[in-house]
Amino acid sequence: MAESKSRIGQILIREGVIDAETERKAAEIQDQHPSRKFGEILVRDLGVDHHAIFSRLAKVYAFKEFDFQAEGFEEAGCEFVKKTLETLPEAVREQALAKRVLPLKALDKPQDRLLVVTPDPTDREVMGIAGQFGYRRPEIYYGRLDVIEGLIDRIFPPKNEFLDILKSVNAPAAEEAADEHLDEASLDAEINQSMLTNLVEGCLVEAVRQGASDIHIIPQEGNRTEFHFRIDGNLQLWYAQEATKPEAVVAVVKDRSRGVDRFEREKAQDGFIQRQVDGFLIRFRVSVLPIAGAQPERRFESVVIRILDDRKVVTDLNKLGLQSAALNAFQAAIAKPQGIVILTGPTGSGKSTTLNAALHSVIDPTVCVLTIEDPVEYVLRGARQIKIGPRLRFEDAVRAILRHDPDIVMVGEMRDLETAQTAIKLANTGHLTFSTLHTNDAPSAISRLYKMGVEPFLIANAINIVVAQRLIRTLCKECRQPADQVDRDAYLQAGMAEAQLAQARIHQPVGCPSCHNNGYKGRAGIHEALTFTKEIRQLIVSSGDAVDEEAIRSLALSQGMMSLRQSGLGRVAEGQATLEEVLAATTTGE
Repeated sequence: MAESKSRIGQILIREGVIDAETERKAAEIQDQHPSRKFGEILVRDLGVDHHAIFSRLAKVYAFKEFDFQAEGFEEAGCEFVKKTLETLPEAVREQALAKRVLPLKALDKPQDRLLVVTPDPTDREVMGIAGQFGYRRPEIYYGRLDVIEGLIDRIFPPKNEFLDILKSVNAPAAEEAADEHLDEASLDAEINQSMLTNLVEGCLVEAVRQGASDIHIIPQEGNRTEFHFRIDGNLQLWYAQEATKPEAVVAVVKDRSRGVDRFEREKAQDGFIQRQVDGFLIRFRVSVLPIAGAQPERRFESVVIRILDDRKVVTDLNKLGLQSAALNAFQAAIAKPQGIVILTGPTGSGKSTTLNAALHSVIDPTVCVLTIEDPVEYVLRGARQIKIGPRLRFEDAVRAILRHDPDIVMVGEMRDLETAQTAIKLANTGHLTFSTLHTNDAPSAISRLYKMGVEPFLIANAINIVVAQRLIRTLCKECRQPADQVDRDAYLQAGMAEAQLAQARIHQPVGCPSCHNNGYKGRAGIHEALTFTKEIRQLIVSSGDAVDEEAIRSLALSQGMMSLRQSGLGRVAEGQATLEEVLAATTTGE
């Protein structure tokens, strides 16, 4: 084994944070970009957890760790940080915030010892910055990056220049005409208000910063338009625009969207927007649908904007959070040179995220990877993503890929018999194929293909694995607490085994500024991985007039498959989720 070029790399290998192969890859990247730091490369390029790296390095270099939760850092501490930083020259303050170096509290008499926290105490610039805080003896502590960034956002929230302008403008009330027929001239007058422009632009920026997956713009009666953000799967009201015709608000969105006609109000339209937000290019997919209202003469339209942020793309299967049994089964299925890998679940269950991670793990320069998606949401380096349009329909693209010499194919969805048969043909002629189906669980995917018209022996021979997936909200790591009381009967009735309950670490939501006081932050997947063993294949081939889903489920469970409900209960036992979240996402049979 070649000797490590980086002392940090040697330390992290010794501490068990990374392996030699990861260190080698990071060293190669650093050779190409000498100005980049080794730890930064591990985090940004190779997906190693920031806390795992820098907490170990802090210990090696004898820096203490500041535990925000154990220390009970509250609002008074925030005021100290803010007051200290605001007394500094602007250039010093900006440098401290950029490097995430915060003065947390004075340790003794004024102007003597100061506790300074940073996510990288090994950075040589940290001591120089801390030395300008006005205390004689700054003491550097390590702190978690996510906590420090959350603290900075609370104390110095990023400015949204569009909303700042909006606040300074008093929106003129729209004059209510005797009848409510749409007047294009008066509508243009409302559209031309800078207020509406700033509202829409500010909404796009704020949705990205709050981590929303979608923006819903909903017209209401009384010239009211509501803006909702979907965060962690739930819609939350962000803003309501009063005294402005909803048609004017929607028209502003249309004007900023490519591929959308502002004057078309009677058919569905799709478009897109691109914006730079905090230095990153963000893409927005716009869907416009005409809807009915209590005032039939009005032309109401609903707008949903999907936020496509490449920073959220998961490229490492290990980061998907699959539990060990499902992860091992999935990795074994995609390691095969041929066969179909199917993801099932409702819209918004994370199927595309899982497929993208799987594709990243199998893409290499020696294979031809083709994808057919409608629409293409994220660009996959190393794959040729076929662009669907008026002259190349989804069905035509599916037929065309057979002539394009693929090794690996992703068909976004098996939506009809022709698509399913093409996927089956690819799998049976030596191609690894990925696709999705909208079914409730893994066994029902087999039944769905059978009802489409695919022969049982083709289903049995072509499929490697079917993975059903759901997303559930996870408890905030900053404030979750062990449950005060555990209703044992409720957990046992839900399906948790006695032995599992006895060892479970049941937690409950609390609420803190980090999670906007709702107790939940982020989501995790729960999975049901149906591997096509020899016995499962034989059971499918012997199907008569209908596929026996329950027989398949029972056999798979006896062979070690974990159901969706069991997967969710595993999250509960680990203290990551609540029983209520799991029950809402699964049924007893799952």
